[in-house]
Amino acid sequence: MPLQDDMHLISVDDHLIEHPRVWLDRMPEKYQELCPQVVESGDEGMYSEFGTYVKPHSQAWRYEGHIHAQMGLNAVAGKPPEALGLDPVRYDDMIPGCYDPVERVKDMDLDGVQAALCFPQFPKFAGTLFRESDDMELARLCSAAWNDFVLDEWCATAPDRFIPLAILPFWDIEATVAEIHRVAAKGARAISFPENMVTLDQPSFHTDHWDPVFSAVEDAGLPLCMHFGTSGKVPNTAPDAPMAVMISLMACNSMYAISDLIFSPVFHRHPRLRVAFSEGGIGWIPYLLDRMDGTWEKHRFYQNVNQEVRPSELFRRHMWGCFITDAHGVASRHEIGIDRLLWECDYPHSDSHWPNSRKVASEQFLDVPDGEVHQIVEQNARELFNFPR
Repeated sequence: MPLQDDMHLISVDDHLIEHPRVWLDRMPEKYQELCPQVVESGDEGMYSEFGTYVKPHSQAWRYEGHIHAQMGLNAVAGKPPEALGLDPVRYDDMIPGCYDPVERVKDMDLDGVQAALCFPQFPKFAGTLFRESDDMELARLCSAAWNDFVLDEWCATAPDRFIPLAILPFWDIEATVAEIHRVAAKGARAISFPENMVTLDQPSFHTDHWDPVFSAVEDAGLPLCMHFGTSGKVPNTAPDAPMAVMISLMACNSMYAISDLIFSPVFHRHPRLRVAFSEGGIGWIPYLLDRMDGTWEKHRFYQNVNQEVRPSELFRRHMWGCFITDAHGVASRHEIGIDRLLWECDYPHSDSHWPNSRKVASEQFLDVPDGEVHQIVEQNARELFNFPR
């Protein structure tokens, strides 16, 4: 059966492409030349700071004088598989819904999607690009400016259609706690947070370094969204391996993050903390829970891990899995927990089924009872992100 008309599809993982004036419109005069802005490559093209060549007559972001070649990472919604692979190099190459919230709502209507939570593009999915800045005050201001863009412009365009997500200046704990309080007061409903801090040259989740941050998000009632790749690393086997290897192994990042958090003190110190693993899939969750429980039963006595609470119990108290299509996960939904599952669209990336998301979802849930479908595609998201109809 198709999805019932009274079931709203809520995507907990979409992406937006920032328009050229996101930062120029929000930064003080002293930072106008240094803040992120779009530049033209001209007749000769140009090279990014990483040595990537930007073709002639392309657009690219410039930040602190450095060129960043990725213009619209994987913003290829609506293209057939045989046309995928080349990222847009100009705004003209993207459909307007990538960067215009009014047009995005039209694309959501076409796709049968009622609401969406959107991650950043240029700053990377958790704002980690700004950690690499030369001027860390500029970095903090750029992070806050992105949040103001999302809260005051993007989501304000259609408050019933967009779930407000914020990023943090996580390299500065005091500034991060202040920003959590600020964005919560402005209506944020979620925080994008890196899946692994050690790869970003920050303390691990096994320290007490992040306690003020986790306490602040607990008090604000904001779940953390740990998107695939926010650690700055992707799973791969060899430098010359095709990208297909990485794409097929993407869920490994979420597996690492779940195990890391569960065997850390984080949830024991922060019993109200909630974490969703964006674009991680769910089919592997039953295996990982079983493996972690077995590890805990045999090996906890000689390790510095909690002795009282089983890993699977911590998962079901604190964690949510997110998926686009996942036949094995849907078949294992009761092992994972119906209330732990969230649906994703991933517009405008290549894993998205736009403009056929509702059709594909109907096919995916063909043998699932209506009540369970409704919970997975809408009700769990509304509860987790405090986003009522």
